[in-house]
Amino acid sequence: MRVLDSHLHLWDPSRLVYEWLAGPLARRYATEELAQAAVDGVERAAAIFVQAECVERQFLDEVRWVAETAAATGVVGIVAGARLDRGEQTAVHLSALTALDGVVGVRHNLQDEPDGTARSDAFRDGAAALAAHGLRFDACVRAHQLPDLSDLAAAVPALPIVLDHLGKPAIGTASDPLRPSGVWLSDMTDLAVHPQVSVKLSGLPAEAGGSWSPAQVIPFLDAAAEAFGSDRLLWGSDWPVSAVTGTAHEYRPESRDLWARTVADWAVERGLDVDAIFWDNAAWFYGVA
Repeated sequence: MRVLDSHLHLWDPSRLVYEWLAGPLARRYATEELAQAAVDGVERAAAIFVQAECVERQFLDEVRWVAETAAATGVVGIVAGARLDRGEQTAVHLSALTALDGVVGVRHNLQDEPDGTARSDAFRDGAAALAAHGLRFDACVRAHQLPDLSDLAAAVPALPIVLDHLGKPAIGTASDPLRPSGVWLSDMTDLAVHPQVSVKLSGLPAEAGGSWSPAQVIPFLDAAAEAFGSDRLLWGSDWPVSAVTGTAHEYRPESRDLWARTVADWAVERGLDVDAIFWDNAAWFYGVA
């Protein structure tokens, strides 16, 4: 089994400033910690680093730090932090990013932005500039923001977009699971109309807010596969965020392997191409070997 983890975070609070870190996440998660959270039985492993929301003034520093550790962490591509709605400042930042090794895309984290941010002229101009640089866009939105993302995809069809964490649907907990809502299903179907949009099978353990079970998440995996088809599904661990689980919200390194096994078993049962979901689709989307 080959695994190209399409959604890996790394951070070190002694190197960079992360104002959002709290609880068991408020410590270093880097080379040594990742080695202890390996997926079992993997013959070849690599990863795409996704920006970890350090303070904005350190976005370029984050890229440089991750590039320094790439050989030890298996990172083959970096999704850097960026603000796409800053006009000339955005243009300057994107030019600086393209000069750095390993950058394959950016993420302007939209989940806590005002609704409609991705519909603004400033954001669309930044998205078009991103596409002109040959970079991809990681879209981290909440479920109610999916229509904004569909509008962005329609407005900037040259921009490859990948939806993080299936759009963060409400999935409940293992003891009180939820079924996919009709609104989320409809919005995912609308988004999938745009051929340049893919989706990451990631983040659902974190959305569970505690313990989770395969039965709880499989209906959402089924819905993503039905909407996007197996050639636009990318497996991602969302490590270490999705490794904080259980009723006590403890960090559990084995959670990364459990999520991989859950998605792999589901894909086999559904007759889907496991190698594509765990390697080929991410390699193609991000343009990495």
